Amino acid sequence: MVTALRSLKAAPPNPNPAPGCVRVMLIDDSLTVRTIFSRMIERQDDMTIVASASSAERGLMELGSHRTDVILLDLEMPGMGGLEALPKLLRASPDTKVLVISSLTAEGAEATVAALRMGAADTMLKPRPGGFNDDYRDQLLGKIRALKGLAPHEQPKRAAPRPAQRRAGKRPKVLAIGASTGGIHALNLFLRQVPKNFDLPILITQHLPASFIPVFARQMEMAAGREAVLADEDVEITRGRIVIAPGHGHMVVRRKGTRHVTGLAFNPVKSGCTPSVDPMFETLAEACDGHVAGILLSGMGRDGTDGADAIINAGGSMYAQSADTCAVWGMPRDITERGLATAVLPPAELADKVLASVGADAWR
Repeated sequence: MVTALRSLKAAPPNPNPAPGCVRVMLIDDSLTVRTIFSRMIERQDDMTIVASASSAERGLMELGSHRTDVILLDLEMPGMGGLEALPKLLRASPDTKVLVISSLTAEGAEATVAALRMGAADTMLKPRPGGFNDDYRDQLLGKIRALKGLAPHEQPKRAAPRPAQRRAGKRPKVLAIGASTGGIHALNLFLRQVPKNFDLPILITQHLPASFIPVFARQMEMAAGREAVLADEDVEITRGRIVIAPGHGHMVVRRKGTRHVTGLAFNPVKSGCTPSVDPMFETLAEACDGHVAGILLSGMGRDGTDGADAIINAGGSMYAQSADTCAVWGMPRDITERGLATAVLPPAELADKVLASVGADAWR
């Protein structure tokens, strides 16, 4: 396939895209990859390539000349790597979303999770030769559209009245956080705001490729300054600990005598996500009798909506990240618009609000 692609030419950048088109910039040192992505994107009526750069240095120069909605960024390039370039790109164009194209290697996972922590919105794995198939194309185009905010269910309702916010429910004994696209950056902001002497357990479900989860867990451990472990069968939920859903199954919670333990479920869910936020929220609501603070951060789609209803119906509280601070306002949107959220705020302020709802016994 690579040999055949060498005879192809990428479509030239479009300096005058139609109004409403998603403006995409490619930054990758591989001509083959730039050619494949260019052809995938330019065949769409609603998106176009405004610039294609073989180095991060060139990409920064192009960004000064082209209004760009989404950057596809390779991290492993000669000269200035993508990780070094990322903060420069975000400073040069704060409204541009960066989609990291990541390798499958362990080093690639470390760099990708670091990029997501720094503010990259999402990631796509760079497939092996032959892997640029229709499914990959559909995933890529879907992510680009969502980052621009073109998915119908991601759009805020025009001129809708601001919904009332609920009063806090039962005093929480656990925090449960669901996140997806843009969520790692938001999680870091949230967890760094949590004082070290806050002692309630924190459960996290983040949509990520399974191979990235151990790296993600270490990043969360550093951000929060507390131990982070992966959920598995009979992992006890203890004070002062973070428990993270693994990449291959849903984290569920069960009461076992006086203890609460995690388990894993592998059933298909409505959102199609693995891991999914809904099973975590739903089982926590039952196991903890509603003494749960559920938090939905930036993410594509509606995962967490049904679980949020379960927490509310059990007497718990839900909190949502504000639309203007989300990379994609999908997951927090539903509870915000239905008035189910006790607070709708940026991540650090959301942490302050949640912590204000816990009692004295939540602290060491």
